Amino acid sequence: MKTVAYHNLGCKVNAYEMDVMLQALREQGYQIVPFEQKADIYLVNTCTVTNIADRKSRQMLHRAKKTNPDGLVIAIGCYVQADTCAVAADSAVDLLIGNNRKKDLVNILENYLSGVEQESVIDINHTQEYEEMRLTATQEHTRAYIKIQDGCNQFCTYCMIPYARGRVRSRRKSDVIEEICGLVKAGYQEFVLTGIHISSYGIDCTKKQGESLIELLKEIDEIEGVKRIRIGSLEPRIITKEFVNSLTQLQHLCPHFHLSLQSGCETVLKRMNRHYTPEEYLESVTLLRNAFLHPAITTDVIVGFPGETQAEFDCTRQFVETIQFYEMHLFKYSKRKGTKAAVMPNQVSEEIKVHRSASLQAIDEIASKAFRTYYLGKMVEVLFEEKRRIGEQDYWIGHTKEYVKVAVAAQQIGTIAPEGLQNRLILGKIKDFLNHDILLMDL
Repeated sequence: MKTVAYHNLGCKVNAYEMDVMLQALREQGYQIVPFEQKADIYLVNTCTVTNIADRKSRQMLHRAKKTNPDGLVIAIGCYVQADTCAVAADSAVDLLIGNNRKKDLVNILENYLSGVEQESVIDINHTQEYEEMRLTATQEHTRAYIKIQDGCNQFCTYCMIPYARGRVRSRRKSDVIEEICGLVKAGYQEFVLTGIHISSYGIDCTKKQGESLIELLKEIDEIEGVKRIRIGSLEPRIITKEFVNSLTQLQHLCPHFHLSLQSGCETVLKRMNRHYTPEEYLESVTLLRNAFLHPAITTDVIVGFPGETQAEFDCTRQFVETIQFYEMHLFKYSKRKGTKAAVMPNQVSEEIKVHRSASLQAIDEIASKAFRTYYLGKMVEVLFEEKRRIGEQDYWIGHTKEYVKVAVAAQQIGTIAPEGLQNRLILGKIKDFLNHDILLMDL
């Protein structure tokens, strides 16, 4: 029995695909071991979203070879796809597998071990095939990420992902439904729809096929046993009155919406090739807040994009103060070789990026606390996930539908659930903050 150690970098799509690859390896008799352990085979699922991601991918590949110089090191995924020649020339790498070939991992690996070489990196920009993969279990015990599409047609000027993932390719609705039904039987209750650009789901299908994000959501909502549906990152433009009205009809939808912003300044958005204005973004947020009670609105923001003046940054700062997000994921712009933004004039200094990031971080902390404070004294439903020691006490930790983290003292459970709270939906009252980002529940 050969041992396989693995390391996953990057997004939730990568995590989903890694789960499927590990599942396939186990089914063929491979033993999965920790990455730090000496193994026969090392699997590194790479990321290329930034130059830093490329560097981390290389570091993990080299760490694997250093751990066992005789081990087989396999580089998989986006970094391989975006810079195939560089990865192939890396002495730490023995085998390359690109995107849309992850489903064939076991076959490619066993052919390689038998001395038979086969194509393992395709021209991702000219394929229309959705790489069908299916999970029966995930690395998480309560929440299942479901990949519904791949690829992106947006070509933001700072992003390499369209070149690493190709054009939009949607998964058949029937395959998504079948996978979720199987996971429901395995005990999963919450499902997170993910993809490279899920707002584009169905645009590559004909109207006769009836594939659209809202139609998919409706069918998932009707599956017996599904208790929560969470949507991954959305484009602001998809949030229309019609779309939001359809969302309100879904019984199990979590009112947690991640709308990618990147900048609150119209001129910066144009340089980024983002196809909306701050005013349109605000309108989308307003639609959601009018339709749902206290929905969680989260976002991504890039500071220090090439040419960003102080006045442009001030627009962004004022805009995020107006919106009052539940959480912001803040990124200091990093040059990505091969993108248009990397060669734009007036690159912003690192010192200014750090200062601007800190300014938005302060706003984020205030808004996040205000959002959580709303729940003090209120009854909430929590899906508990794990037991964790915080300070000198054990707590069960879980999330509300809005993805607010909640804890309940393990000693309080007593005879209520002697086997623990994992994967249980519990209703209780929020009484206080446990710390700055976790609320304390009273049963």
